[in-house]
Amino acid sequence: MGFMFPLTVVRSGWIRSLGPPRVVWITGLLLGLSLPVMAQVPGLPKPQQPPPPAEQAADPLGRDTPRGAVLGFNLAVHRDDVVSAAQYLQLTATQRRNVDTLAHQLNELIDRYFAQPITALSSSRSGAANDGLPLDREHVELVIEGEPSDLVLVRVNDPQAGAVWLIASETLVRVPELYRSAQVPWLERIMPDALVNSRLLGMSIARWLAYAATIAIPFFGLWFLSIASIAVARKTIVDPTRRRFLESWYAGLRWLLVFVLTLGIHLTLMRYLGFSLRFRLIYSRFAIVAAVVAGSWLLWRFLELSFEQARLMAQRRGEAGFSSLLMLAERVSKVVITLVAIFAILTIVGVDTTTALAGIGIGGVAVALGAQKSVENLIGGVFLITDKALAVGDWCRIADRVGSIEDITLRSVRLRTLEQTLLSIPAGALSQANIENFTTRGKILVQTTLRLRYETTVEQLRSILDGIRRLLREHPQLEVDSSRIRLVDFSAQAVELELFAYVMTSDFLKFLAVREDLLLQIAAIVETAGSGFARPTEFLYVGDQTASAVGRLGELQARTDRQLARPHPDVSADDTTASTRARQRTS
Repeated sequence: MGFMFPLTVVRSGWIRSLGPPRVVWITGLLLGLSLPVMAQVPGLPKPQQPPPPAEQAADPLGRDTPRGAVLGFNLAVHRDDVVSAAQYLQLTATQRRNVDTLAHQLNELIDRYFAQPITALSSSRSGAANDGLPLDREHVELVIEGEPSDLVLVRVNDPQAGAVWLIASETLVRVPELYRSAQVPWLERIMPDALVNSRLLGMSIARWLAYAATIAIPFFGLWFLSIASIAVARKTIVDPTRRRFLESWYAGLRWLLVFVLTLGIHLTLMRYLGFSLRFRLIYSRFAIVAAVVAGSWLLWRFLELSFEQARLMAQRRGEAGFSSLLMLAERVSKVVITLVAIFAILTIVGVDTTTALAGIGIGGVAVALGAQKSVENLIGGVFLITDKALAVGDWCRIADRVGSIEDITLRSVRLRTLEQTLLSIPAGALSQANIENFTTRGKILVQTTLRLRYETTVEQLRSILDGIRRLLREHPQLEVDSSRIRLVDFSAQAVELELFAYVMTSDFLKFLAVREDLLLQIAAIVETAGSGFARPTEFLYVGDQTASAVGRLGELQARTDRQLARPHPDVSADDTTASTRARQRTS
């Protein structure tokens, strides 16, 4: 207690010396610093977090967006569901009494005079923010007899559905006047009444004919235009190479280009045929999918022809490595086109591609980890071609196998061996293998040893050397500076001459023919000089035991011959038989 009391007095005096404002400031600072500590103390209540705002539920009628409101109204009217159609309209008490006529007139105006793409309608809950209108307003542009007229949509709060988009009441007031100002549709004006009044599958025959005309007329027009264009080009282009190039492109792209252009013209004209907005939306999805497929195919063929032409030009310039790199680039481009087309189709049919892209990213990481060798082979193939170590058509030796390169893919190199088997070598393994490329050489070496017999005189040797040197200097297929013939050794079996010369060709078959001719002429020079090539020498070594046995056999045979040579007039039969047996034993 004696220690605590003085300390308390000192503290109290220090606090009084600070003054009231500083005391309040220090107290607030200490309380603020203590809040995180208090949050960690068990048992103390934690501050309440405000709940996140609840996301608005989707409207069952699809009125969440301007596009959904217009399409939903159009569909309800075509179903003759006036009750549902009225829920898309901001009706006054007066307008409710005539809602049936009002809805049908407005829907006909939208079908006939809304010529913009469906995507022009905003699909956002808040509408388009850059149209110059208030955030709770949207407009739908109609072009009635050449005059623009806007239908206004307003965003209101529905007691049950929340914020929804409705066709504004001021627009509904103008609908009867706009409907009266509209003329008879152009299709009904030019078509006979019999075709206009006759129906097939719920649509007039006149409209079916117009629909078919939007396909047939562009198709045959473009077909005739292609024929006329190629006829003019054939008369203009005289060079056979350029003409073959033109013919290949015409045959490869003609029908695809005609189909894509016909489909584009058809989709553009469909807006002016008076089809319902809902039908145009569904039909345009299928047509755009077909256009994406045809356009991707057209781009595929265009790239194929372009890369083929580039490869031919590279081969003419002797750049075989660049040709192989173009082949890889073509395959990668085709893969990219296919992926882009798939994602475009998924987007058109309404699939959220963001999730798909995220899944592909995760799947790509998993595949990369699980297929490290494949990735290694892919990178190895690219570096193999960029380093120009190999190219398609090269004759080479890889891992002690000799053959011709048939193909360089994204993961392997295919070698056609001398046995005509196809050897597939991973591109990654080539970075650690010895590669000997014979195609890149500009000349082929002839190196051999000529062995002359020892009976050859010095004068004959000089004559042979002079004759071969003259042949090397005058031969048109040999490199003169490096060619030589030298006396190199007197070996145990022959006099040895070394022939060294380069044949100025990279064609192996031509090299074989030149080497054959060269060796035949050298043989003629040797023969003319009176010498010849040494024959292989064989030695027979005979041991002591074998020699003594052969000697004894010879002595026995000589003794027997002498005995037989003596005259024996009184030889009996027994002696003759004994002598015969002795000769048999001897032999």
